Amino acid sequence: MSFKILSAEFSHETNTFNIHPTTLANFSDRLLLDGKQAIAELGSKNTELAGLLEVGAQYNWQIEHCFSAAAGPGGKVTKHAFEEILTPLTKRLSEQWDGVFLILHGAMVTDFCDDGEGEILRRVRAALGPDIPIAVTLDPHANVTVAMCQLAQIIVSHNTYPHIDMRETGQRAAHILQRTLLKEITPHTLRAHRPMLEEINGGRTDIGPMIERHALAREYEQQADIYAVSINGAFASADISEIGPTVLICCTGDIPAHQHKAEGLADDIWQKRDQILNRYYSCAQVADIASQWRSTTEEGPLVIADYADNPGAGAYGDGTTLLKALLDNNIENACFGPIVDPQAVAELQNYPLGAQVNISLGGKTEPKMGGGPLQVDAHILWQGSGLLMGTGPIIGGLKKDHGDTVVLKIQDIEVLVVSISHQMLDLSQFETFGIDPKAKSVVALKSMQHFRAAFEPIAAKVIVCDSGALCTVDYKVLDYQKVPRPIFPLDLD
Repeated sequence: MSFKILSAEFSHETNTFNIHPTTLANFSDRLLLDGKQAIAELGSKNTELAGLLEVGAQYNWQIEHCFSAAAGPGGKVTKHAFEEILTPLTKRLSEQWDGVFLILHGAMVTDFCDDGEGEILRRVRAALGPDIPIAVTLDPHANVTVAMCQLAQIIVSHNTYPHIDMRETGQRAAHILQRTLLKEITPHTLRAHRPMLEEINGGRTDIGPMIERHALAREYEQQADIYAVSINGAFASADISEIGPTVLICCTGDIPAHQHKAEGLADDIWQKRDQILNRYYSCAQVADIASQWRSTTEEGPLVIADYADNPGAGAYGDGTTLLKALLDNNIENACFGPIVDPQAVAELQNYPLGAQVNISLGGKTEPKMGGGPLQVDAHILWQGSGLLMGTGPIIGGLKKDHGDTVVLKIQDIEVLVVSISHQMLDLSQFETFGIDPKAKSVVALKSMQHFRAAFEPIAAKVIVCDSGALCTVDYKVLDYQKVPRPIFPLDLD
């Protein structure tokens, strides 16, 4: 039997403290493709869409993929962007479909609704009626709402952070959907939640307690009536009422027993809320460590991750406090990136390659969050398009575009300056622009955790910095208004 499946991808992680709205242009800058384009570009890579297509071919599904749309993490998605992107999907819902497959993030907030994914699912469910199955994939930094679980029978999140199992996630959700279409199963998605902004380590799965939690989750999935267990670390940079870590179980059968399993995993997240894996250094401490690193005999660079100015969590990426500390300490043989400063990049186009310039760099958005502009003397090492092809485990074979891009040498630090923000995920984000991170003594980059997939293998040591930018772990400096109180860690008592 061949089933007709309607699919779409609509992904955004919304930092509600970011002052810039996320517009249609932001989606165009990152990913905005119609169905055929999306299949051509993403359909054979490490993506949920590729997983869906692979399983669909196995089951002889007729898949109609409407679009793939994703913008870099940022401020609230505008109603105009939301409606424009979603319309091709809603227009087709009046046709006859056996099932719907949605590739979502789980942390979208719009300027008219705090639960973006819930709003998508409400519209889809209203058009389909109660019986047509909806399968959803999520990023594990989803703030999963009650409505999402009520509206979609099947929800499956990635199991890894750094996220490297996107294709596998699409496959898992599609296999469950096939069994549902055959009426072998009638799944529900159960939800357990705890009053925290996020799991204390953001859901990190490479070390720490999440390893044991996922081992238990895989053990539970061996039961015949449990199809997927998802552990979502949540996304803390969202001032919404349904924030926080969740455990989801897609299942049939003994619902109270399965709910008990979900609550047990959620209890473990709560009980281990003080087991912090990262040590967060100040910029001054980092610069001092880097100063002494020059005399080390260990192989590989010291990798410094600016956790707080991570564009991958909606920070502006233009913070300068860490760069200033490294320059003030005369750090040698180093690279740094990215600094998001389209104004500086545009100004630098007026100079030839090799020119010596004096320029105001970074810090132009909210200087109090991560540092204001730096006036620097620099040498232009590279100019051109920021288009690149990923080579590592997260974005291997996928295109990324930093927009117009410049590499500056400031003292002995090579600095990547870009027009379109991306966190540092891949060595190619340096190498494409003439920077060899493997040859550096110090590599400073803006990312929380995803950088580890590509950079830990080349690093002698990794340290993490809280530069005081928008994604600082000092949550009390952020103006939360809507989160329910008390909540950890805002209310430690």
